[in-house]
Amino acid sequence: MPDLVPLPPDYAAWLSELKTRIHSAQQRAALAVNRELVLLYWQIGQDILQRQSNEGWGAKVIDRLLRDLRAAFPTMKGFSARNLKYMRYFAEHCPAQQFGQQPAAQIAVVSHRDPAHPAANARGAGVVCLPDGAAGVVTHHAGAAN
Repeated sequence: MPDLVPLPPDYAAWLSELKTRIHSAQQRAALAVNRELVLLYWQIGQDILQRQSNEGWGAKVIDRLLRDLRAAFPTMKGFSARNLKYMRYFAEHCPAQQFGQQPAAQIAVVSHRDPAHPAANARGAGVVCLPDGAAGVVTHHAGAAN
């Protein structure tokens, strides 16, 4: 059914500008969520490090936490034993929250395998250093090399 009212001459430009603003807001929201999740994962890693230090070897901190988080958040993904170890590793190598948004070109993979840290040895995992010397584990699965 055709429009009965003719469009104003500036409608197309206004619609285009609105689409641009909507996309921009969506991107900012996604970045804000990502920032909060990275901070949460770092904090969980710090908590794990502290608990393991206080409770000593053999306390099964990660196993206990995994079980309790799965019980508390049964539909939430991301709290596997492997991911909790990644969080610990991330916190261990960025002890002063030395992480943030950096252009991808400034991130350099320094090692795909780190014998001292099993979390970094998973397929597709890499230890990265940011320009300020901070480090972390980054994973990707599409086309990851062994």
